[in-house]
Amino acid sequence: MNNKGAGMNQYQPILQETEEGRAKLTKLIMRLFDKWELTTREQLLLLGLNESSRYMLSRYKKQDSIIPCESDKLNRVGLLLAVHKNLHALFPENESLRFSWIKRKNKMLDDRRPIDIMLEQGLFGIAKTMRFLDLQMVH
Repeated sequence: MNNKGAGMNQYQPILQETEEGRAKLTKLIMRLFDKWELTTREQLLLLGLNESSRYMLSRYKKQDSIIPCESDKLNRVGLLLAVHKNLHALFPENESLRFSWIKRKNKMLDDRRPIDIMLEQGLFGIAKTMRFLDLQMVH
């Protein structure tokens, strides 16, 4: 079975259709951020929020608010969840590696950490990381 390209849009229909769906995905992405052990700043940047949006992030964590129905936010969340899905497929038996991979230097990424690429390049960097993992699954 070829998973190529499966990740990006897998969650998006749920996000766009209902508030309930976006609430579930808000919970999923917050749980993923905890598993990845991201700082508040890293979480904000990955969601495309500025640092003055800390209050919004805390509302997401408490389930007092949900990811808005905005294409940039929806794409970011969908791609981040696709990164997680691909890591799960690549390392099904190694949970520790699955959750630490984004913070490990990778020779195939010019000895850079995927998290740094995603933070520096925003939505493009998240898409680039997801695509990199897609290609790893093909080989």
